[in-house]
Amino acid sequence: VATWQTFFYPLNSGFELQFRLGPTLQGKHVRVQTNYPAPGEHFDRHTFRALDWHNPTGREDDSDKFCSLDLQIAGSYQYNFGHGHEEKSGGGYVVVDPVLRAGADNHHVHLDCITIQTYLSKCLGHLDDWPDRLRVAKESGYNMIHFTPLQTLGKSRSCYSLADQLSLNPEFSPPGKNYTWTDVGELVQKLKKEWNMICITDVVYNHTATNSPWIKEHPECGYNLVNSPHLRPAWVLDRAIWHMTCNMADAKYAANGLPAQVQNEGHLNAIRDVLWGQVFPKIKLWEFFQVRIESAVEEFRDLLADGENQKKTGGKQGLKIIQDPKFRRFGNEVDMDSALETFVPHSHSTQAILEACNRLWGRLEEINKEQYQQMIQHQEKASNCIVGNVVYERLADHGPKLGPVTRKDPIVPRYFTFPFEETSLEDDLKMTDQPDKACHFLAHNGWVMGDDPLRNFAEPGSNVYIRRELICWGDSVKLRYGDKPDDCPYLWTHMQKYTEITAKHFAGVRLDNCHSTPLHVAEYMLDVARVAMPSLYVVAELFTGSEDLDNVFVNKLGITSLIREAMSAGDSHEEGRLVYRYGGEPVGAFVQPSLRPLVPSIAHAMFLDVTHDNECPIQLRSAYDSLPSSAIVSMACCCSGSTRGYDEMVPHQISVVKEERFYPKWNPDAKASSPGEVNLKTGIIAGKLALNKMHQDLASKGFNQVYVDQVDEDVVAVTRHCPSTHQSVVAVCRTAFHNPKHHQYRKEVPPMFIPGKIDEVVLEARVIDRQAGTYKKCEKYINGMPEYTVEIKEHIQLKDSGVVKHAGVTSKGSSEFVQEIVFERLTPGSVIAFRVSLDPRAQELVGVIRHHLIQFSPKYKLGSLPDQHTPTILETPLAQIMSKLTLADMNMLLFRCDSEEQEEGGGCYNIPSWTSFKYGGLQALMSVMADIRPKNDLGHPVCDNLRQGDWMIDYVSNRLVSRGGALGEVGKWLEGMFHYLKHIPRYLIPCYFDAILVGAYTTALDITFNKMSCFVQNGSTFVKLLALGSVQMCGVGSFPALPPLSLALPDVPYRLDKDTGKKEQCCVSLAAGLPHFSSGIFRCWGRDTFIALRGLMLVTGRHLEARNIILAFAGTLRHGLIPNLLGEGISARYNCRDAVWWWLQCIQDYCTLVPEGTAVLHCPVVRMYPHDDSEPHAPGTPPLCDVIHEAMTRHMQGIDFRERNAGPNIDMHMKDEGFNVVAKVNRYTGFVYGGNRFNCGTWMDKMGESDKARNKGMPATPRDGSAVEMVGLCKSAVRWLVELHKKGLFPHSSMKIHRDGKELKVSYEDWNHKIQVNFEKNFYVSHDEKDPDEKHPDLVHKRGIYKDSHGASSPWCDYQLRPNFCIAMVVAPELFTVERAWKALEVAEKKLPLHLLIHFLYIFSCDMVYCGVYDNALDNDNYNVARGFNYHQGPEWLWPIGYFLRAKLYFAKKLGKETYDQTVYLVKSILSQHYVHLERSSWKGLPELTNENGQNCPFSCESQAWSISTVLEVLHDM
Repeated sequence: VATWQTFFYPLNSGFELQFRLGPTLQGKHVRVQTNYPAPGEHFDRHTFRALDWHNPTGREDDSDKFCSLDLQIAGSYQYNFGHGHEEKSGGGYVVVDPVLRAGADNHHVHLDCITIQTYLSKCLGHLDDWPDRLRVAKESGYNMIHFTPLQTLGKSRSCYSLADQLSLNPEFSPPGKNYTWTDVGELVQKLKKEWNMICITDVVYNHTATNSPWIKEHPECGYNLVNSPHLRPAWVLDRAIWHMTCNMADAKYAANGLPAQVQNEGHLNAIRDVLWGQVFPKIKLWEFFQVRIESAVEEFRDLLADGENQKKTGGKQGLKIIQDPKFRRFGNEVDMDSALETFVPHSHSTQAILEACNRLWGRLEEINKEQYQQMIQHQEKASNCIVGNVVYERLADHGPKLGPVTRKDPIVPRYFTFPFEETSLEDDLKMTDQPDKACHFLAHNGWVMGDDPLRNFAEPGSNVYIRRELICWGDSVKLRYGDKPDDCPYLWTHMQKYTEITAKHFAGVRLDNCHSTPLHVAEYMLDVARVAMPSLYVVAELFTGSEDLDNVFVNKLGITSLIREAMSAGDSHEEGRLVYRYGGEPVGAFVQPSLRPLVPSIAHAMFLDVTHDNECPIQLRSAYDSLPSSAIVSMACCCSGSTRGYDEMVPHQISVVKEERFYPKWNPDAKASSPGEVNLKTGIIAGKLALNKMHQDLASKGFNQVYVDQVDEDVVAVTRHCPSTHQSVVAVCRTAFHNPKHHQYRKEVPPMFIPGKIDEVVLEARVIDRQAGTYKKCEKYINGMPEYTVEIKEHIQLKDSGVVKHAGVTSKGSSEFVQEIVFERLTPGSVIAFRVSLDPRAQELVGVIRHHLIQFSPKYKLGSLPDQHTPTILETPLAQIMSKLTLADMNMLLFRCDSEEQEEGGGCYNIPSWTSFKYGGLQALMSVMADIRPKNDLGHPVCDNLRQGDWMIDYVSNRLVSRGGALGEVGKWLEGMFHYLKHIPRYLIPCYFDAILVGAYTTALDITFNKMSCFVQNGSTFVKLLALGSVQMCGVGSFPALPPLSLALPDVPYRLDKDTGKKEQCCVSLAAGLPHFSSGIFRCWGRDTFIALRGLMLVTGRHLEARNIILAFAGTLRHGLIPNLLGEGISARYNCRDAVWWWLQCIQDYCTLVPEGTAVLHCPVVRMYPHDDSEPHAPGTPPLCDVIHEAMTRHMQGIDFRERNAGPNIDMHMKDEGFNVVAKVNRYTGFVYGGNRFNCGTWMDKMGESDKARNKGMPATPRDGSAVEMVGLCKSAVRWLVELHKKGLFPHSSMKIHRDGKELKVSYEDWNHKIQVNFEKNFYVSHDEKDPDEKHPDLVHKRGIYKDSHGASSPWCDYQLRPNFCIAMVVAPELFTVERAWKALEVAEKKLPLHLLIHFLYIFSCDMVYCGVYDNALDNDNYNVARGFNYHQGPEWLWPIGYFLRAKLYFAKKLGKETYDQTVYLVKSILSQHYVHLERSSWKGLPELTNENGQNCPFSCESQAWSISTVLEVLHDM
């Protein structure tokens, strides 16, 4: 069975089902097809239609793309999907439940409201008498009746052996009348409209009665010896056993010690002796599977003599035997081609041919012997099955004890029909060769214990009949449909008419013998039924032994409810477990979102106290248990029911075969001694009426939460809870599996503690004895035990209870109102049900909470109460309060990791028995609850913590209240809500705490996105999740992280210093990553800030904050560089060469993306270091354009300095030479260059730290010379400045420098030109091995790529393939020839499997220094890995993939629409992996890096600013 067939997805009519793309399918042309009909079309199982895709954002990515079905029609529907050339990559089923209606008003009857009672139709008498007999169901509170088949019965009188599937049982018509299906239909409609009762009946597809007239006319409809010759050996055995029966009945085995009356073990052994000594040897079943050796060898000899020894089997040696399709004795044949190849004579001589024939003869003897041995094994099994059957039928206490073997009661049931006069066995066997007779030897139906239900045991390949494994129904013939209607036209047509009649008159069907009915047949017939009755209710009882196999049947057939039986429980504990298993959520379950993932489920249960074809519970348990077990079943949150006779306490099984008596009629005034009439005093009917009413009431009013408490070994308490009103009904049931008159039960029952206030006793009842005589089986009516009845009280006050001795009020804290119940008469066989509400104060508070939650969802209206004393803060909608928050405030509300919180003097919330949250803000809880909520994991440590105390609740609100301002107002709103929350029962706190936080969180997100750019506001879910990274990374700490801005700047945020009370700037800063780079001096890094700023701030619309960061860093310019580690400007380190170029790129992006963005060029900059040697101060405020010009001029002049305080105080690992910083411009190429082999001035900045490995002070990736991305960034900046100057927006056209003692002017235009003409000449590795521009042809190991650097001190480093060239492609695409660029990108792509492209190795695995696992704690003697030396030499960095994809998109567009479309699909597919990670990440971020193959790296930041930013930029480009 395919796995997808075992997942069951039940859906209600009216649901919208959406299909969304998983990560492996995003970016691909996916087709979703379904056989759910289009509006106005009819259902055809084999007709599939494609669904249209909808993309709400219409662009970017596929995260929100979906196609949908509006489910209105009940049934089973299939879907499949494919992409590319695959027609079908996967699929599944959905089952839409029917909508049942009843009553004159045609009201909806919820499936869980159903209370069903089964009737054996033949016991109802004439149709005129049915209302009086069926009224028992109505007066007992049932709302559904299940009729066994109403058709003409076969000669066995079994309810399920039908002689004619099309005719109504004539027994229903009294003399002088001839009732039809129309009359039955009218009665069914009357019951539906006047009694509010729905009627269903059985359909039997698997067999027909042996005396069905039509099977005699159409024997091809069964398995006979003509159409199924494989059954011939089994038929021979069956006839032989029949003749054994005759011989036993005629005492012919007396001499063998085998009488007709089997009484002991000796007689059983005698049966075995006869079988093995006389029966098996006589019929020689092995001969049906053997080869006639003489004729086979003769044919072989003739072929050899004729020279036939060519190889025709393709060299596959091995003798093949062909089974005779007619299964004649010695009918098997040798495949002569295989014989000729296997037994090849060494020459053509007569002697050689004879030797080959002898070898064949010997092999055939072996094969025949193997067949003989196999048949001996079959006979051994058959012998055991025969003896086992005899033991059950004649010796076992629980069996029928048939008595002596006779022709009427044979030793075992026959497996085949024999519609001819009895003859000898020899004469019987001759008939197998007479087709006109052999076609009437029809196989009986039955069932096989432990067999595969998906296998037809009558088809070839099955040995069930010959091994006698079938538990046979001798009154029925198994029907043979074939694979399709054309295989047996009469049978399919006949059964289709049968189905149409049934569906026309009944609201539902029970599939009898469902697990043995061929699935394709049941599918076809149910499709027919649903044409007549679209909202068909389908019930089945499966015996597959596997929930997965159950689901296959449920899926394919659209089964609504699977029959489950309480009698399968061996004790009360198991009975309670079944209640919990078969429906309902746990009490206190979380509120689920309306749009949620579809998760597999178990099939809806029809939970019955006993089914109509199983043993009587009174015989197996006790009469006293009838009521409590029935009550346990009634408390299940699913369909419940029983069979007629259970409530009347009939003390035996009402046989579907042998029972011929009638059911009693309803008479309110009937006497207990009247066997033909019943009323509320009969058996447990009064109790069942109360239970059925309660069951229906609970389901209709939404009591869909369940809790089962095993109080002791006999007492089960079941709670049904309504999540909107928080009322409960608690039924306490004391079972009586053993008769209390003979079994010693405990005298004392443990007290119960029921949370809440008991409003009333819904019912209390118990089975009692009464003086009405003892049971005597009536000959005419199916009567019950008059000596028992039910003592019942309904809707009484607790003080009036006869079961409860004492009800005390206790309290578990201020919010836990509990009543202690002490029982005095909860005797075995008793039930008491309490209706429980929250105590009045708690009920009011819950109602108020729900009232305030309506602002988030209308689903809270039910059970809500207006607040009579609403605090002022709660009078304002939360959205209005939150609208005053800035995005910096949202950082505090939603995020802030532990180190950020500690900087404020706090920390993230910690659960001692579990762990700390990732954030102090709401996101931490939302991430955790996202795992808890869908599974209703109320046992999770978070839920335990909430139930145990208010610590977490107070943490959430106090953290915000203490901030004051707008955040404080949000905190006060939460505080107001939590004030109510603290005073409701503790078991409800997790649910409502989650509801409050979900409302607050979703409101915060809505406001957050509305404060961002249109791109974000109108973007996909993926875009919004990435944009949330802006809020995550951009915040204001307790100390200013940025240097001060000019006082002349408008819109700079200020606050009062909490210590000094003075006014200070509080600009947003951008953290590099969480949690490692989030606070203190390690929060802000120049390079990280400006790689991330475009995506996280400019693309998201945070223009003002971006301006402030740009200007703040401008103020720190020194030596023509901006710092790597900012250190608040005071502790800055100027040891990176690339940060200034990223800064310049961001200024360019600001001017381009922000309306009137070029105005920033004239903003004043507070220079902390107006001169290289200045101490930090701010004497001047030049405009930003001049600071830019200074940076460019300093590079052109040449930067060469030694870091201040060089030595171990600022870097304990760096060698002395590493503190020397050089950054210059090559006068010939225009390339920026610098660095040395002892420092690392680009983003690949790992410095060796291990003495043991001798890499300390050695950069892993010095990248000195001209790094490709820096050349690209420089080119971008120079080109931009040239363009600005031409537009009059930049005052400088050239730079003044001193060279060789002279002052020179170098124009920006000249610089731009030099880079342009020299770039590919020096960076491109061409395919021409004689390329004159290639200075080191011996180092070239890949062609068609761009070097990682130019002019490195170690030339081989230039030729390493890394993704840094992609950055240059994005920022300065004009440097690249389109075709060369595209090929280089293809080389990079091919060097990595697609799944790794989600990160992009920045050095490829083929490189000799590659190592994919980063472990910064490892210190060994391996130079390449010790102390994380491979930080940039193998781990998979995420942020470069953004530039790779942006480059792909840019150049793909240049190559035309087809290439661009293909690239878009690639991009979507790759980014879908990021989407999944982002969605599932508890940090709601993308990591800095992973180890090889995407494995988690514990040393990585869990969320990195540039990782999020560059992915967001890709989506922006799209």
